[in-house]
Amino acid sequence: MDSTRLPKSVMSERRVGIIGACLAMIGPFSMAVYTPAMPEIVEAFGSTEEAVKMSLAMYFAGFAMAQLVTGPLSDGLGRRPITIVFMGIYTAASLLAVFAPNVTVLILARFIQGIGAAAGIAMSRAIVRDLFNHDHAARIMNLIGTILAVGPATAPLIGGLTMEFFGWHAIFIVMALVGIALVLITIFAIRETVERDVSRIKPRALIQSYLSLLRSPWFMSASMTNAGSTGALYAFATMLPFVMMDRVGLTPTEFGLAMLMQSLSYFTGTLTMRALMRRWTAKQVVPIGLAAIGAGTLALGIGLRLFEPSFLIVMVPVGFYAFGVAFTSAAMTMAAMEPFGKNAGAASSLVGFLQLATGLAGGSLAALIGDATDALATVVLLLGTLSILSWIVWKRVPYPG
Repeated sequence: MDSTRLPKSVMSERRVGIIGACLAMIGPFSMAVYTPAMPEIVEAFGSTEEAVKMSLAMYFAGFAMAQLVTGPLSDGLGRRPITIVFMGIYTAASLLAVFAPNVTVLILARFIQGIGAAAGIAMSRAIVRDLFNHDHAARIMNLIGTILAVGPATAPLIGGLTMEFFGWHAIFIVMALVGIALVLITIFAIRETVERDVSRIKPRALIQSYLSLLRSPWFMSASMTNAGSTGALYAFATMLPFVMMDRVGLTPTEFGLAMLMQSLSYFTGTLTMRALMRRWTAKQVVPIGLAAIGAGTLALGIGLRLFEPSFLIVMVPVGFYAFGVAFTSAAMTMAAMEPFGKNAGAASSLVGFLQLATGLAGGSLAALIGDATDALATVVLLLGTLSILSWIVWKRVPYPG
C-alpha cells in the first residue's frame, strides 16, 4: 500500500507539525546546546581544540550515516518503533557522555548520540510526506521550521547557563531528559503512518531505492540546493564558538545570546515565507532565500578578510544566511521528496544524509584550515555557492516521470 494514500485524518496538520518539530529539533538542539561548552571541555580534559571539534564532527558523522538506515527501516517496520529505538540509543549515549573519563570516550558518546538523533529529522519529513504532498507538505514543513527555530534559538543559551551554574556534564543530563521525553511522545502521541512491509528493507530493494534517487537529476539538484544552504548551519557550529568566544571575547552565556540572532533570523524567514505562500508557491519564493544566502556569503567572505571579527561583522551576515535557509529548507526538501512517495523514508534519509555530509565536509575543511576565522570565511563561501548553483541546475531539470 502506498503510504501517500493513507487518510489525512490519521493525524491533523497541526499535530503533525508540532510532533514533527519535536522530532526534528533533537538534532540541532543536541548540536547547539553543546557548543558553548566546547572551550571548557578542552581545558577539562587537557585536550586540544582539534580533538573537541572532532567530537562535534563525529556527532555529524553518526547523524549522517544513520540517516541512511533510519528512513528505509521505517519504510519496512514503521515510523513509531524505529523512532522509539533510536531515541533510546540517543538517551543512552547522553548518559555515557556524562560519565566520560576522557575526550576519547566523549567523542564515542557523541558519535552514538548522532546515530540516535538521526531518526528525529528523518521520521519528521517522512511522516509529512506520508500524509501530505505538494505545497501542503511545504506549508507543514514551514510550520515545523517555525517551531524548530525555538530549539536552536534557546539551546546555546541553555547550554551556556547550564555550564556556568552546573558544569558541562549537566548539559548531557539535559540531553538525556530530552531523549526520554521524545520516547514518551512517540509512544503516546504518534500514530503509525505506514503499513509494515519488510520487503522494503531487503538489501536488493534498499540498494535499488537509493540508486533510483541518486540517479535522479531532480532529486539530487533539489537536495544539493538544500544541502549547501542547511549544511552551512551545521558547519557554523564548529566555527562560531571559537570565533565568537576566543577571537571576539564573548562568555559562554553571551555566546548563547549572540546565537539568538541566527535562530531569530531563521524564525523570521519561516514567518515571511509562510506569508508569501498565501500568494505564491513554495518553489516560487526560493529565489528570495537564495538572495539572502548570497548576501550573507559575500559579507562573511569579504568582511572577515578585511576586518577584525566583531559581533556585527560575524553575526549580521550569519543572520542573512539563516533567513535565506528558511526559504530553501522547506521548499527544496519537499521538492526533492515529492515524486518518491513509495519510498518516502529512504528519500527523507538521503536528503538528510546529503545535508549532514555537506556540513561534515564543511566542518572538516574548517579543521584543516585551522584558523576559525579564515575557515568561516572560506567554508561559507563554498557552501553558499553550492546551494545557488544547484538551484540553477534544478530549475532546468524536468519533473520525473
